[in-house]
Amino acid sequence: MGAMNIGQMALGQGGLSSEPMWAERIPEIRALRPRIIRIFIQEYFDLLPAPGKYNFAKLDRSIDTILASGAEPLMCICFKPQVLFPEVNQDIVEPREYNGWEELIFALVKHYKDRGNRIRYWEVGNEPDIGEDGGCPYRFKPENYVHYYDHTTAAILRADPNARVGGPAVANSHSAIIPALLEFCAANSKPLHFLSWHIYSSDPQAIGHTIEYEKGLLAKHPSLKPETFLDEWNMDLTNPPLDARFQPCYIAEVIWQMKEGGLDYSCYYHIRDWYVSFEEFRPFMSEQGTAFMTRWWNRMPQFDGLFDYQNRVRPSYFAFKLLSRVQGGRIKTSSSGANIHALARDDPQLRMQNLVLWNFSSNEATIELNLKSLPKEVRTRHIMLDALAPSDDENARLRPEPFRKIPKGDQQLNVELGPYAIQYWSFE
Repeated sequence: MGAMNIGQMALGQGGLSSEPMWAERIPEIRALRPRIIRIFIQEYFDLLPAPGKYNFAKLDRSIDTILASGAEPLMCICFKPQVLFPEVNQDIVEPREYNGWEELIFALVKHYKDRGNRIRYWEVGNEPDIGEDGGCPYRFKPENYVHYYDHTTAAILRADPNARVGGPAVANSHSAIIPALLEFCAANSKPLHFLSWHIYSSDPQAIGHTIEYEKGLLAKHPSLKPETFLDEWNMDLTNPPLDARFQPCYIAEVIWQMKEGGLDYSCYYHIRDWYVSFEEFRPFMSEQGTAFMTRWWNRMPQFDGLFDYQNRVRPSYFAFKLLSRVQGGRIKTSSSGANIHALARDDPQLRMQNLVLWNFSSNEATIELNLKSLPKEVRTRHIMLDALAPSDDENARLRPEPFRKIPKGDQQLNVELGPYAIQYWSFE
């Protein structure tokens, strides 16, 4: 069925600290083989400490962490330097003069181009429709977003004509900012290389519906042919399911919905949970916004990270670990059950086939796994993701069964799938 491109179902981190938050986990993230990792370029990086003076040292540390993992940074521009935005007010969204802003963005992009870092994607804004409630210091209206987007992308492309620009990374997929941006770019022949949005929902079909909705908006502007990026997603933030088995299976089901919907890229938010510093946010966010950010991250129970606050690995990490094994050419799978899905790939380099199979349901299921036209006798390894294991050891979470042999030809296996079960099968 062509390339699986599972690495484009990738990861994100940021908006919480100037520290490289997952630097101790570079080998574990490299093992997942994400194509990109989204990062927030937030004001705490202090890129413009004084007029005409640039400081990229803090940001360099986080960029180098991403590069060390083998991924490419997706640069999300969401900062307001005090030099250009002297008043702390989320509704003041345009700099007091655009020349200084464009020179700053030009210098930022050129810095990483001259550094030799292969950074293609530059995103204008993060959740501009909700402002400080989305963790960023501005709240746009459609008309001022497109003006800001125009100036910002002009500076990016002046520094690197090969860059890819896009946005608006809205919190609400139905935000009026998206049609305004599409109409502006289509009417004025402005670049829009990718369209981005977010959703947090425990219903994978709701996530799939946002892809359908955005593609419907794009169909009204055939001159625009942007890639599609759902670059923040996870379970419902306020009432997530507490069954530890749910989230790993949810990840697999959502990514299946994304692949079926033709999404180009996604970024699971996020890699590691992190306590925020009230003092780090206070200089550029209102008292209310700073309190909200600190209260949300330091008092609310968090379930987002592949690693928790104490840097312990969560079961959700192992869902990505299994999915990373289906990089390569996609093999067709079909299911007669609404909750039973699978992704399969051919791996000519390792001379094997890989299958990830799951049951996105609170009920047990017994299925027939039919393998069509096996060209030879194969040896199969069966692994079950155990989200309830008392240990985080990989062999406990990814519990292996003994190897077995399957004859060539058409074969049928009876498989038991528990609630929210994920299984991996290799054929070699």
